[in-house]
Amino acid sequence: MSGEGDASVHVLGVRHHGPGSARSVRAALEKLQPDVVLLEGPPDADALLPLAAHAEMKPPVALLVYAIDRPARAVFYPFAVFSPEWQALQFALERSLPVRFIDLPLTHQLTPEDEGSQEERALEPTAEEEARTPRGDPLGALAKAAGYEDGELWWEQVIEQRQAPENVFDAVLEAMSALREGEGELPPREARREAHMRRGIRQAKKDGFQRIAVVCGAWHAPALVRQRPAREDDALLKGLPKTKVAATWIPWTYDRLGWRSGYGAGVESPGWYAHLWLSPERPVISWAARIAHLLRAEGLDASSANVIETVRLAEALAALRGLSTVGLGELRDAALSVLCGGDATPLALVHDKLEVGTGLGSVPAEVPSVPLARDLAASQKSLRLPPSSESKSQELDLRKDLDRERSRLLHRLRLLDIPWGTPEEDPRNTTGTFRETWRLQWEPELAVRVVEASLFGNTVESAAVGRVVARASEAAELATLTALLEASLLSELSAAIDTVLRHVQALSTRSADVPKLLEAFPALAHAVRYGSVRETPTAPILAIADGLFERIVIGLPGACVSLDDEAAHQRRDQVRAVHAAVALLEGQERSEEWAEALGHLVHRDAVHGLVRGTALRLLVELGRVGDEELGTLSHRALSAAVPPSEAAAWLEGLVSGSALLLLHRKELWAALDGWLSGLSREAFVEQLPLVRRAFSGFTPSERRAMGERVKQLSTAPAAGRAVAAAEELDAARVAKVLPVLSMLLGVRIHEAG
Repeated sequence: MSGEGDASVHVLGVRHHGPGSARSVRAALEKLQPDVVLLEGPPDADALLPLAAHAEMKPPVALLVYAIDRPARAVFYPFAVFSPEWQALQFALERSLPVRFIDLPLTHQLTPEDEGSQEERALEPTAEEEARTPRGDPLGALAKAAGYEDGELWWEQVIEQRQAPENVFDAVLEAMSALREGEGELPPREARREAHMRRGIRQAKKDGFQRIAVVCGAWHAPALVRQRPAREDDALLKGLPKTKVAATWIPWTYDRLGWRSGYGAGVESPGWYAHLWLSPERPVISWAARIAHLLRAEGLDASSANVIETVRLAEALAALRGLSTVGLGELRDAALSVLCGGDATPLALVHDKLEVGTGLGSVPAEVPSVPLARDLAASQKSLRLPPSSESKSQELDLRKDLDRERSRLLHRLRLLDIPWGTPEEDPRNTTGTFRETWRLQWEPELAVRVVEASLFGNTVESAAVGRVVARASEAAELATLTALLEASLLSELSAAIDTVLRHVQALSTRSADVPKLLEAFPALAHAVRYGSVRETPTAPILAIADGLFERIVIGLPGACVSLDDEAAHQRRDQVRAVHAAVALLEGQERSEEWAEALGHLVHRDAVHGLVRGTALRLLVELGRVGDEELGTLSHRALSAAVPPSEAAAWLEGLVSGSALLLLHRKELWAALDGWLSGLSREAFVEQLPLVRRAFSGFTPSERRAMGERVKQLSTAPAAGRAVAAAEELDAARVAKVLPVLSMLLGVRIHEAG
């Protein structure tokens, strides 16, 4: 553990997150009793370290360090209760020992990518540089040397599941030194990081500390034990670019500690590691009990006898595999066999809830933060909406003051690109505007979004207004502005609505592009409807919507001709959206004009078949097309003179939607039956995918009802069926089939004659 260059420096090489490493660090520090503790971490956050001892600081937490002028350039340093650095930090704070970070300051690492010299940009390692050394997976290299295929399994068996802390740091140092032999020149960024760590150690000695403990990643340990001349490190660190940074503590989650989340130093099962730390005495039994408790909470059977059998099976598996202790793999296999009955579905729940974990840490109110973050935290507290890492559904009744304020907050955060909540369809499929359903889940990364949004204001409301005004001034599309207007109404941002309306008015008077008008109109209709719910004046919005509607009605037929299939599908969706918006506004005169515009589409052959069929469908929904007229239009659209592809597109537009509306339209089904029967074999095979797509949206019960309707059609042969009926069976081929049928049916078939 002691360095070769100076006996007063003790380097403890660790894996950044692991209960065994944390126990070993604690034991080593207790034995060493250092005067100072140095940690691999950003010196920019040194002032925040005392807060780690606060009673309200509950890991998992993370240090967030970001560039003040560009908050998106940020770095997280996560800590769990089983992180060796966290335990070393707690050891120092409990004894009032000095504790420092010694990694390369982020003020040198978060400089803008597009600024600086070639030498400065060399701070970022390239993929080629990364490939020069086994840094990316040192555990894998050691595991392979030990005969293991999985580096995670090897490290867990050798280090993390040790219940009696032992001094393993000399062995880790020796192994890492062997891995680094002959590695050649380090990438510039890594060389600077290690140079700054050595500088931190030299500074601690200069400050008079006699026993210095250094806790760092195992890979860096050999470079810190063998001190290099100070002048060489100073040369590496001279003239580095700088930027202003700020730091704070934020809550973190166990799933973000997992390597599957993209965290480079992550572990596979942070929840399991937390269990090993918190339940060191009987981890196997208590883990099986936790699985049973989880399954019972989900309404699944999990008896005490099953728990006992799971533990026995896990121990037997460990013995068969030659392992000294039961690991997570053995417990997982045993639980699958016993507690889950061989069904992998409950095991997936165990993985998400227990192995990875869903806990969200907490930080004290005293941590430094931007004013917007404090305002958001106050709003969450007053509205009784605590952030949680679990995905939860939240139903809001806008007639209640509390729910309306919650809705307002969530909509404002969405405007700020802080997607804490995502709107969902109401499970009851109600058409009212007084109910909202949200899916809430707080992600740690949203803390960075909050810092970014703080550039627009110090409160959620002022920041949302500032963001809306900025986006409105930059918007070049009418649809963007109307969507922004709708969001502002939902957020009840009266200070921003007038500004957006002015931009909408100015742009709408200049816009002659009908497709863009089609995109913009539904948002205006929703703004009018929701504005009335939220007691916002809607007369100016309605005036703009009426102006857009008049231009849509005039230009719609011309916008629906000469379309390819992709453009036709887009126009179909736009027409449907405008149709729903017109119904939402509930104006008799407006509805009449819209029905007339749809009629023009139905009777204009130059309009793409998909759009014509959709327009006819919408008129049927409005009750403006009788059975006789529907039959006439169907026979014309599905006649032999119409190309099969065009007829199939028309059919797709017509039948898409509810089946009940068309189920009892006898003339339509007769026309469809005649069209399909009259197709040649080649045309039928070609159009079959299009026809199947047209009917794919119906439920099985609706398709069965359609089949019954077709069977009930008149037995009078259509022209296509007459040809098929005239064909006679081939007697010779029938004779070949009869023996097979006799065998399959188990009956004796007598041949005539």
